[in-house]
Amino acid sequence: MDNRRRVTTAGSVIAVLMLAAGCGSGSDTARNVNSVQPASDSKALGGGYDSGYGSGSGYGSDGSGAAPAGAAGAAGASTAAAGQLAVREIADVGSVVTDSAGATLYRFDKDTAKPPASNCNGDCAKAWPAVPADDATVSGGMDPAALGAVTRSDGTRQLTLGGWPVYRYAKDGGPGEAKGEGVGGTWHALASDGKKAIDKKGAEKGGGADKEGKSGEELSVSADAKLGKIVVDGEGRTLYRFDKDSAWPMKFGCLDACLDTWKPAAAVDKAKVSGINSKLVGSVKRPDGTEQLTIDCWPVYLFTGDTAPGQTNGHNKQGLWFAVTDAGKKVPAGGAGG
Repeated sequence: MDNRRRVTTAGSVIAVLMLAAGCGSGSDTARNVNSVQPASDSKALGGGYDSGYGSGSGYGSDGSGAAPAGAAGAAGASTAAAGQLAVREIADVGSVVTDSAGATLYRFDKDTAKPPASNCNGDCAKAWPAVPADDATVSGGMDPAALGAVTRSDGTRQLTLGGWPVYRYAKDGGPGEAKGEGVGGTWHALASDGKKAIDKKGAEKGGGADKEGKSGEELSVSADAKLGKIVVDGEGRTLYRFDKDSAWPMKFGCLDACLDTWKPAAAVDKAKVSGINSKLVGSVKRPDGTEQLTIDCWPVYLFTGDTAPGQTNGHNKQGLWFAVTDAGKKVPAGGAGG
């Protein structure tokens, strides 16, 4: 086959990829974007991500991928009994439930509480070990009636709190750590009643009512005094895009330890979008198999430094992270008038 035929064939393949993905190279045209696959090996751009946060693996909402070797966690990230549960304050997360070893306990949005059911199995359970129901007790200030149990698919009994199955996180290295908060947009540290600790913290700070169990908008636009109209999630939290990501070809610059600070936003129901053209809203599959929300073909994230709805502490962070406008573009470094 001569060179001209090779070029023609390659060009046809590229054209098919672009049609399938629906995401062009920086085009301002609104696109009807559904779930797309990365068009590359999803390695960091520009020689890698200089995060300054150390190393890590980062597991998504379904915990796909085995836990890293040696990442045993505070309680061995094992199936050890929880012992006496307690509540402790963790900065930027709130009042969270811990086991007798001080390990933070979590819940999974893809589970259900009524009736209790666990949907984290297989590789997911390696990153998010289920906490056994046996021998769990509560300390003062917690209601013993909130404890329960659910039978998992493998026949074991898992602890529940407020009906929600309870887990540990393999990347938590010791008491007081809550690296699992917000992972994949679906994992959250538990409050004493089984709700999300981060939501209760936001409500206490005047960030709005506890959104547990409420349906409604999953994506909307908020007016910020400095940044103008910006896109927020269903809980009013600011969404950000990263300059070291790429919209086409789809690549991720935020990997490993970066994901401890910047949490991939979960994909949303396009029927529950307000204030932004739904054609700009889509999702992309990350290297760990989870679906991440995209705006105008750019993956978007939540910043752990935002501790309440409406905060924009992540904007212009490192000169690389930016809030997103209602038109799907990044807000200038200096704000709406920048």
